[in-house]
Amino acid sequence: MNLFLKNVSFFWEGGSEPLRENVSILIEGTKIKEVGPEAEVSKKAAGARNIYCDGLVIIPGLVNTHHHFYQTLTRNLPKVQNAELFEWLINLYPIWANFTPEDFKLSTTIASLELLESGCTTAVDHSYLVPQGQAIIYQRQIEAAKQTGLRFHLCRGSMSRSKKDGGLPPDSVVQTEDTIMQETKELVSHYHQFQSGGMIRIIVAPCSPFSVTPELMIEAKKYANSKGLKAHTHLAETKDEENYCIREYGCRPFELMEKYNWMDKNSFFAHSIHFSQEEITRMGEAKGGVAHCPTSNMRLGSGIAPIVEMHKAGVPIGLAVDGSASNDCSNMMQEVRQCLLLQRVLKGAKCISALDALNYATSGGARILGRDDIGYIKAGYEADLVGFPLGRLRHAGGSSDPLASLVFCSADKVDLSIVNGELLIHKGKFTRFSDEEINELQQKQNERALQLGKL
Repeated sequence: MNLFLKNVSFFWEGGSEPLRENVSILIEGTKIKEVGPEAEVSKKAAGARNIYCDGLVIIPGLVNTHHHFYQTLTRNLPKVQNAELFEWLINLYPIWANFTPEDFKLSTTIASLELLESGCTTAVDHSYLVPQGQAIIYQRQIEAAKQTGLRFHLCRGSMSRSKKDGGLPPDSVVQTEDTIMQETKELVSHYHQFQSGGMIRIIVAPCSPFSVTPELMIEAKKYANSKGLKAHTHLAETKDEENYCIREYGCRPFELMEKYNWMDKNSFFAHSIHFSQEEITRMGEAKGGVAHCPTSNMRLGSGIAPIVEMHKAGVPIGLAVDGSASNDCSNMMQEVRQCLLLQRVLKGAKCISALDALNYATSGGARILGRDDIGYIKAGYEADLVGFPLGRLRHAGGSSDPLASLVFCSADKVDLSIVNGELLIHKGKFTRFSDEEINELQQKQNERALQLGKL
């Protein structure tokens, strides 16, 4: 059904466009048809469903560029509340090794709904461990994402270097290089939607330099480039990783990616904290993207990514919540605020604006995913947009700049969410899931999380 969004109080198209008032939007099928004054747009809206948008700020849907959905089952575990990355991983890998395909489906459902509620419409999930070789986990994740309506970029992640081979993960969650590449190709063949507006896309994503062999990193990137797919991995997240790469490979993490021919516009990297200025310059020249994860970086004490410097160097930047075991929630709008505040800690109040952070979370994310069909609200683009209400206590007194108030006054939950032209959240309620179904999912998740937490 076509949708006619009437009398949007405040509207932001995205990019450098100014905030506009009293705008209406016509959606035909999955795409934005027209944006303008109600009197003009209504002439073409016959038969469309009217959605009244008084009191809302409508913006492009947020793009989450890095997550680990399965980790919603291991939030807030006491044994890793105060751990840094390597200790955190060593403690969690044995628990994750017990996950079932149904665990992956449940956690994907929960994470997707939580992201949607926070304003996210497109998400990347870096799913890199395959317990007991059960590759069916990826199909279960796709099933769950389709049920929620989230636009889904699934990373066919991988680990090929276990603890006995000098890596960190246990044997039960790693696979051979041949198995990984074969299963990756099958997943792409069956599920990747290359066409404009594709709802399901596959990313080739070896986990990290300390859990993957050099041979797999090189082969995975060659395959991704040959098929026009994005490639993704963790990079330069901690000083421990830097020391590991120098000890094992004789070079820094950034240099290792250059040796593997990963530094190009088809690659993007999670975290990217520990870069020198020279490396930032080279990355800007290569146009390799960064999925910036401010909350996770703070939670694990990993450091502050130099995204202000990266932006100046021309590095494409997106935002991400990262996994729910290193963030403990999946709130994309809160991540926008964290991005703003964290950069200002070291570099002052003028280094980044609310508009900068919002652009990283919308058009910036679309760019590093190689998408020219989302990230803006304008004719011809996919109808992915969200509306935040201004009538809540936290926005009282902030009406002088409604767009920036979403960031500074800490908006956290949408009233409206449309993805692929479908109304998924209306008046703060999910349209595909009843309150009872949401409660059942939460209860099921809590029960399973308690079981896993005892391992």
